[in-house]
Amino acid sequence: MDQAAAPSAITSVRTKIFYGLGSVAFGVKDNGFQTILLPFYNQVMHLPPQLVGAAIAIALMFDAVFDPIVGQISDNLRTRWGRRHPLMYLSALPVAVSYLLLWNPPHWGQGALFAYLLVVAIITRTFITFYEVPSSALVPELTEDYDQRTSFIAYRIFFAWYGGMTMLVLAYSVFLQPDATHKIGQLNETGYSHYGVTAAIVMFAAILISAWGTHRFIPQFRVAQAQRKSLMQYAAEMISTFSNRAFLILMTSGVFFYMAVGLVFALNFYVQTYFWLLTASQLSFLALAIFIAVLLAFLISPPISRLLGKKVASIIMFNVGLLISMVPIFLRLAGAFPPNGAPSLVPILFAFSAFSQTLTIGASILIVSMLADVVEASELSTGRRSEGLFFAGSSLLQKVVSGFGLFASGGVLWFVGFPDNAVPGHVDPAIVNHFVLVYVPLVIVLFIIGMMIMWFFPITRESHQETLRTLAAEVGQGAPQEPA
Repeated sequence: MDQAAAPSAITSVRTKIFYGLGSVAFGVKDNGFQTILLPFYNQVMHLPPQLVGAAIAIALMFDAVFDPIVGQISDNLRTRWGRRHPLMYLSALPVAVSYLLLWNPPHWGQGALFAYLLVVAIITRTFITFYEVPSSALVPELTEDYDQRTSFIAYRIFFAWYGGMTMLVLAYSVFLQPDATHKIGQLNETGYSHYGVTAAIVMFAAILISAWGTHRFIPQFRVAQAQRKSLMQYAAEMISTFSNRAFLILMTSGVFFYMAVGLVFALNFYVQTYFWLLTASQLSFLALAIFIAVLLAFLISPPISRLLGKKVASIIMFNVGLLISMVPIFLRLAGAFPPNGAPSLVPILFAFSAFSQTLTIGASILIVSMLADVVEASELSTGRRSEGLFFAGSSLLQKVVSGFGLFASGGVLWFVGFPDNAVPGHVDPAIVNHFVLVYVPLVIVLFIIGMMIMWFFPITRESHQETLRTLAAEVGQGAPQEPA
């Protein structure tokens, strides 16, 4: 794409809003899978936690096949609607229907229910890939600017979090309410069904609106070269692309980071419900902290990135945010925190949550933006634009490793002997304390290792600009202008 000929509208706030809006679908799906899917199938549908974790982990193995394929298709597709948009449009209805089925399972025996969860999870995750990978890959095409990319990613992550968390708040405050047969709202099966219907509608609309909102820029995006290659040649290209040093460093650190994220999302329900003994309404209020955190992260990540660079800023923000998030648990175990039921408990937890998540979400924005910068570094060495393949690889890693985090979370619950059908306040305190003493150190170690590896990421603002100048010189277009 000739940047000089591109209309200014392509980096306008309007475009960024349309672009980011589509990530609501991914946010709803991701939040549902990582936050309430395990307790729903475990505590409501009475499927053992290790089987729930196993079903999700097995489903993620299918992503190992489909994600790179979708990325390669997205990079090489030639249609009048470009490389990305046809796949985005086609994904909307299958995503909505499969997600609806996930929250309305039949009352079958353990074996059959396990199979149902496995099949529907595979279908859901596969079709969301057909939207998420092409949509993510649009960022390097929308702009080459180091800082503008952070802005686009900030909008994307902002909408992903707000979409996912809005549905979670609705789940706790509207759908998962006590009734005559369910004294604990989180155990109300009908509520999960209503949540599934609403979420499916939201996901369908978000995908179509976002694809339509960026449709007019299709003529300005790159067109895939006409070529016929064998499967072996495509495989060789994929291996060559994934061998990029910067990409490997980013993905290796992601192994540990996403494993920790999977554990946090899957087990936070148990921490809040059984350690802090929070009610559904308190959980709904506490979830509002994320709305504040996402907004603050959206605002602070671009200027912090401009000040420190993406790598340094992300490492600092992740480590400080992680430390803050663990302080309340450490203080409770030391007997220096308000007791459960105290009026000050939820407000204090709210403050810690908002502060810590502002930093960790801001760091995640920068990491995704770092991935966009890998595209030109790879193009310089291979001569190919592989946006779809890179974002597919990242998506695959995130889903597979966080899935193993979910699988590991089932293992943690089994290891500490956490009971099925557990009633908050009636679980042996020794089991609950044992649970957090296993969970917290495991998460800390995983995060620290990931951030240590991140330190070796080689791309900076200066090296990125030099890469753009070299690429421009190779095609005789002149060096790109430095951003103002």
